[in-house]
Amino acid sequence: MNIDFGLDPTFSWYVVLLCISGAAMVGMALVKSTGQSNGARILSGVVGAAFLGYGVFLGFISEGDSYWMFFQAFFLPAILVVNFVRGALARRSERPRV
Repeated sequence: MNIDFGLDPTFSWYVVLLCISGAAMVGMALVKSTGQSNGARILSGVVGAAFLGYGVFLGFISEGDSYWMFFQAFFLPAILVVNFVRGALARRSERPRV
């Protein structure tokens, strides 16, 4: 396992955040939301699987001493989370109150 917060905390946090954001995006893709198009769900699932896969690869499989760190890649999950929450809130407000 390559995750060692004492040796390289930046790398370790990067791997953890990749896995968390990837799992969250896959989870959002699995939830059918009226405010989210099928294209957005597919994009969320594919990108989430890629993030999760890269995080697992870096954390548990790779034995190399170099890796690509894409900080800008965390903007897409943030945008998709905002879109997901907005859709859920819109669906909630459309429900008739009894």
